[in-house]
Amino acid sequence: MSKFTEDVRNILYKNKEYVDERIESGIEQYRKGYCNLKFVDKNGNEVKNVKIKGELKKHAFNFGANLFMLDELETEEKNAKYKEYFKNLFNMATLPFYWCDLEPEEGKPRYAKDSPKIYRRPAPDLCIEWCKENGIRPKEHCLNYDPWSPDWLEKYDVSVTKAKLEKRFKELAERYAEDIYPWEVTNETFFANNKTKFYEQNDFVEWSFKTADKYFPHNELIINEAMWHSWEWYIGNRTPYYMQIERLINSGHRVDAVGIQYHMFWHRDVCLEKLRLAYDLKWFYGVLDKYAEFKKPLQITEITIPAYTLEAEDEELQAEIITRLYKVWFSHKNMESIIYWNLVDGYAAFAPQGSEGGENYYHGGLLRYDFTKKPAYNALYNLINKEWHTSIDTECSGIYTFKGFYGDYELETEADGKTVKVSFELTPDADNQVIIEI
Repeated sequence: MSKFTEDVRNILYKNKEYVDERIESGIEQYRKGYCNLKFVDKNGNEVKNVKIKGELKKHAFNFGANLFMLDELETEEKNAKYKEYFKNLFNMATLPFYWCDLEPEEGKPRYAKDSPKIYRRPAPDLCIEWCKENGIRPKEHCLNYDPWSPDWLEKYDVSVTKAKLEKRFKELAERYAEDIYPWEVTNETFFANNKTKFYEQNDFVEWSFKTADKYFPHNELIINEAMWHSWEWYIGNRTPYYMQIERLINSGHRVDAVGIQYHMFWHRDVCLEKLRLAYDLKWFYGVLDKYAEFKKPLQITEITIPAYTLEAEDEELQAEIITRLYKVWFSHKNMESIIYWNLVDGYAAFAPQGSEGGENYYHGGLLRYDFTKKPAYNALYNLINKEWHTSIDTECSGIYTFKGFYGDYELETEADGKTVKVSFELTPDADNQVIIEI
């Protein structure tokens, strides 16, 4: 074992007893619930000697990744594998709504499936169609992300910029509000690399949420921020991001969910000091608990856990870190979504595909560039589809009660020579009484 691996594991398992207890109790308390199945005949009488087989088909909790490489790969074989591996693991997909790429030429948006291609930016219509066909929940990213504004917007003054932005909000709502429930309104608003004059104004965030509320009254409005401003610079309620959210809520703006990124974008030779906090899971719970004081759902919106290399030890460490982090996130009461970022190595931002530049340096995908599965993919698959899975195979008379993970279930029952198939949803906010007539 290398010194780096040993150091990381020492951080990851610090306060192990406390962390393990919170993981176990949190998952049991917040991710599972009881359900009563009652079997009756057409007259309402209880049916005896019922054989039951059923299982969870889809988690209520959101496990996802970005869908930026949908039909963007070099071969049809890779495109098919991308889709297969995505849907076998995830039930949510983040779609790219970067304004500079969605409308590179003013007045000519790339909404339609047959729009001109831009690398890592599949058209929204294509993404939504695929999500619908495969039972994937789509999520938007992002309505007002100033550094990714189109070049043609830079020439306008603040009032015109606001008018152009409002037109964008309105168009997107009319076209996609019914198909996409979660919308990230702002993203990374603490960075100084802005494009428009509006970004420098005091009301940038407030205006964005007020306008989003106007056009997306029935959708989830999310605020999102980078790792540095929410985790690394964490100082309780004096954290910049915490104070930004507090100001928004106190001034009457609707914020439905708090998004926090988790990209470990540090080069290997300098990252250990950063990781002493980022992988200290007791401290980690403290950060989540503080943001939970807003009484809003939390989302881990963008995750990159580096492997750095293709060496077996590095890939195994990546899988171990991901497993540990996902257990913490999944166990927290307020968490509703965990979104990994890049599914495949070699197609990350700021670099040609297959190169070692930009974000490709980190080897942060769950699949290798040749589409073989890394230990990280297998680790997540085992968590989501095996450890956090409920199956039923039993016999009962009249009533059967089970405790399972929240989500959509399919059940097949057999009694008196009759077979009945039913579907039902197990949720934390219902009585979860299912009557099945045989």
